Amino acid sequence: MTLYDKDSESAPRELPRGPHRLGRDVVEASQRERMLDAVVQAVADKGYAATTVADIVSRAGVSRKTFYEHFGDKEECFLAAYDEGVEILMSEIRAAGEGAGTWHDVMRARVRAYLSRLVEEPAFARAYLIEVFAAGEAALERRRAVHARLVQFGRELNEQARSEFPEMPEVPDEVFVAGFGAINELLSTYVGQGRTSELLELQEPIEYVQTALYFGAPRSSKP
Repeated sequence: MTLYDKDSESAPRELPRGPHRLGRDVVEASQRERMLDAVVQAVADKGYAATTVADIVSRAGVSRKTFYEHFGDKEECFLAAYDEGVEILMSEIRAAGEGAGTWHDVMRARVRAYLSRLVEEPAFARAYLIEVFAAGEAALERRRAVHARLVQFGRELNEQARSEFPEMPEVPDEVFVAGFGAINELLSTYVGQGRTSELLELQEPIEYVQTALYFGAPRSSKP
């Protein structure tokens, strides 16, 4: 899936009307892509609960019959859009750290990639951070899986940091869960307030939180 803003020149176009030479697989892929984009845009505009299949097919320029050839219901469509959007996001985070020098360079590049994608795709940012809570238990399970992947990024980075600075402690996974939960709460606040375009302002505080995690808790002076 490629995420699009609804006014973008790169937004998916409707297929040509009438006879054409496009293969069935091309047609179906285009229809699916447009419906995935449409559900994200509709949910961002109206909220998950208020979004209907009619909203999705109208925005995507497909028939209701076509929708049900691809998806069983609104939830299935939303989950597919969420999954594919997350795959893009995770791939960009990992790629941003490749070739970076120190562990801190990797962290900075990955934070930047994370925030940049959300700024560029405000509809996805809202679906990913806020509307996912309204989409049911399956969506919440997806969210937990995303956090697990972010924890794995944190674990890898902690290992790199400890190879550079052996005095750094090994950080328990539970600390990363707490840290990323706090970061996403901060992001959700901005997005919920309509400040998605300002997310890059959070680069420094997010780096602060992550750096604090890697240095660990202060040692107790008690025997």
